[in-house]
Amino acid sequence: MSLKIEDYALIGNGVTVALVGKNGSIDWLAFPRYDSSACFAALVGSEQNGRWLIAPTAKKYKVTRRYRPGTLVLETEFSTRDGAAVVIDTMDYRPGKGDVLRLVRGLRGRVSFRLDLALRFEYGSVAPTISRDSEGRWRAVAANGQALLATPLPTDLKDARICAEFSVSEGEEIPFALTWAESTVDPPDSPDVKSCLDRITGTWEQWSSRFDSNTPWAEAVLRSLITVKALTHRQWGGVVAAATTSLPEKLGGNLNWDYRFCWLRDATFTLFAFASFGYEGEAKAWHAWLMRALAQSPEHLQIMYEVSGGRRLAEDVIPWLSGYEGSRPVLIGNAASQQLQLGVLGEVVDMLYHSYKSGLVKVEEVWEVEKKLLDQLEKIWMRPDEGIWELRSGPRQFTFSKVMVWAAFDRAIRTAEEYGIDGPVKKWRKFRTKIHNAVCRSGFDRWSNSFVQSFGSRHVDASLLLIPTVGFLPADDPRMLGTVKAIEKHLMNDGFVYRFKRAKWYDRLGKAEGSFLACNFWLVDNYILQNRLAEAHQLFERLLAIRNDVGLLSEEYDPKTKRLLGNFPQVFSHVALINTAYRFSRRQTSTGSARQ
Repeated sequence: MSLKIEDYALIGNGVTVALVGKNGSIDWLAFPRYDSSACFAALVGSEQNGRWLIAPTAKKYKVTRRYRPGTLVLETEFSTRDGAAVVIDTMDYRPGKGDVLRLVRGLRGRVSFRLDLALRFEYGSVAPTISRDSEGRWRAVAANGQALLATPLPTDLKDARICAEFSVSEGEEIPFALTWAESTVDPPDSPDVKSCLDRITGTWEQWSSRFDSNTPWAEAVLRSLITVKALTHRQWGGVVAAATTSLPEKLGGNLNWDYRFCWLRDATFTLFAFASFGYEGEAKAWHAWLMRALAQSPEHLQIMYEVSGGRRLAEDVIPWLSGYEGSRPVLIGNAASQQLQLGVLGEVVDMLYHSYKSGLVKVEEVWEVEKKLLDQLEKIWMRPDEGIWELRSGPRQFTFSKVMVWAAFDRAIRTAEEYGIDGPVKKWRKFRTKIHNAVCRSGFDRWSNSFVQSFGSRHVDASLLLIPTVGFLPADDPRMLGTVKAIEKHLMNDGFVYRFKRAKWYDRLGKAEGSFLACNFWLVDNYILQNRLAEAHQLFERLLAIRNDVGLLSEEYDPKTKRLLGNFPQVFSHVALINTAYRFSRRQTSTGSARQ
């Protein structure tokens, strides 16, 4: 039986990540980077598609988990009637190599464990050739890579799986190091697990020490910052949207997408999250990645890229994987990369403006690029697009897309005026006014007193909650008050916000999704801006309560089954949490309390 999505925790090394289950099994790992093919794919298949289990042999045991404070070093404690032991998991990076490090340590009594390591390359389809090397390590080789297991524990090879049974008593430790490298190079050395654990712990503690622990909800914010950092490539600076592919928006459904790529849509949210809490280096690296993506003509801009900046994200089905709890298809790549999303250009210009304000970059360094983006928007701003949610149901005149086009012209005007730099400001002002009028005329339904999902529609959309946060209208404007009221009425269910209202036939086909978590944080933002602080606090605490036991969030949540849904962990959810907490802290500074 599959573990629940919330039963997983994240470890990583700054170029890729793995998911570790409460049962001691690593069920997802792609080498050498986030969007590479997986060598452990049990998460979206079965144990035959690759996993690494270290778990008690006892049928019944208690599990408690924690990260070492301020780190991405995971400790999973197993308690049986005979004793207790902890499995410590982390990852390390060496140029051209990646290490998964595991240490089993006895805490009291004596605990029996079993080891089951099934390496399966190419998303679980290729069983490698496994043999002993000259140092006694197991070496698994396939066409695209090699992996070496080093441990002092005696192990056997059965059916292309490395197996063992062992026990640990109080104070006893058994290390395991799994090292990946390209198959064409000599087998790399294996690291010393204990010294690596100490070094990695210290590095993370030093990184986290820059965080202001007086921040409201400091534990949740820091854990979210660490999670976003783990999904940030250490060399390229790109931030992938999630660790996984094809975890479903509905269990057993087919709304399964590959999120291991970098979305331009996330630009401002992510940069603001890093910069707001003093992580200027990460903000600068993300900004630099975006500028490399923009180093092309605006008409060829994509909405997402590979973490390396590559453009080829062709979507394909992995037919041999059964999917998480039968949720098929399992996909790699993402066809939405070819969609037109006007709002993305607005997000990029907004990001540039915040970069100037944060001192991350000088205006004159990127001003020509920004003007080209505005030139492109002048040509295409009235075209229908696919919208923020990538619905794949055909282009429309999405209201929020037009709002972000307005934001692009607004930020360009502000930049020219605040920094005294030349630009066609008079022309931009005309466009800004024209777009604002179009949105207020065609994107607002006076009968429901609410902005709507697309021009001429009668349906509301949770993306409209961003209207006041981008400055299009004040949060207390009667039209925004009406929009929030409509969202509360039509898009809230069991205390959580959904992106939009699906047609009944869509629900009957079993395609209904969970509550989109970022939208809930946006509603909290509106409550804060509308001075509805008690409601803001109540909803924020409700959202914090659905994090898993180690503080992680996925893309969505089903309040009926009380389960996390969608790819995991999800940057958009964690960045929204960070930014909402920052908005609370700003409110606390101005009023004396964020918890009125």
